[in-house]
Amino acid sequence: MQHEEIENNNTDIARSWVSTSRFLFYCQVAIVLALFAGMTYGLYVNRYKGKPKVEIPTNTQYNPQYK
Repeated sequence: MQHEEIENNNTDIARSWVSTSRFLFYCQVAIVLALFAGMTYGLYVNRYKGKPKVEIPTNTQYNPQYK
């Protein structure tokens, strides 16, 4: 019988809980920043572009002017 040693590689993401949690934390931060940037861009593209010039008939104004 031979004795087999299993080498514990600390750089493997499945074995190191510290690097795994750090990696997941940075992924979450990147995703939140990407969503925030996307929503901000969407609001900027669909922003209110000002008060439109609407033609109001003179007979429907507060002080109507009849012909």
